[in-house]
Amino acid sequence: MTREQLFEQILKKKSYLCVGLDTDPKKLPQHLLDTKDPVFEFNRQIIEATADLCVAYKPNIAFYEAQGPKGWVSLEKTLQCIPEEIFTIADAKRGDIGNTSELYARAFFETMHFDSVTVAPYMGADSVKPFLVQGGKWVILLALTSNTGSQDFQMLKLSDGNEEYLFEQVLRESASWATAGQMMYVVGATQAEYVQRVRNLVPDHFLLVPGVGAQGGSLEEISRLGMNQQCGLLVNSSRAIIYASSGTDFAEKAREAALQVQQEMEQYLEQYVQHLS
Repeated sequence: MTREQLFEQILKKKSYLCVGLDTDPKKLPQHLLDTKDPVFEFNRQIIEATADLCVAYKPNIAFYEAQGPKGWVSLEKTLQCIPEEIFTIADAKRGDIGNTSELYARAFFETMHFDSVTVAPYMGADSVKPFLVQGGKWVILLALTSNTGSQDFQMLKLSDGNEEYLFEQVLRESASWATAGQMMYVVGATQAEYVQRVRNLVPDHFLLVPGVGAQGGSLEEISRLGMNQQCGLLVNSSRAIIYASSGTDFAEKAREAALQVQQEMEQYLEQYVQHLS
């Protein structure tokens, strides 16, 4: 999927919502546990209920890896039922020496056919570039994450006296590795006060923004500070949508939660993105 195609979907749906499929078998509605593949059945119903309201789905790979082989089967079946026009993100946070990264890229792009994968940048360019050789695929690089531990390293000041944070150096350096049509950045919604600094360094790139919803990030604030003229945002919500109910109405309640987010996003698109068509 190209940057232009993603923006077309945002305009069509008036949404930049990414639904996180962090599907925990321990949190599934009781009535699904007797089905052949409860995780897939849960995902299938969530997708059917929300596909017209979102532009991306983001399975967190750890939730599937933890189940062993059956988890990978559930993930593959889930990907097959996501409509083709919806952007898919393998939230895997990979990053290793070059030949290992090549195999990770092959796994997510060629075997599972994801559109993108999240990658950790701290081993440097040669650990990231193998993910960038696949035409039409995206790297989503961890830049400024929403967890409290992000303060440990990402917010360290560099020692050269220029008052730049380590995450800013990561942005500055990595922006030369790929175009804004190949690379996005993870920027947590709970770090909204730093979004302007991010935008100064990567004005044209899409930002994948977790932390809205259950983690308390502000959709209004991140939209006001983070949008560019192609929207430039994919805002993820996982638990607040997929676990809106634990009963037989879980899909219906997920849709209601997603619709509420989409309607708020429509307002911000009209407010902050000029020349909507």
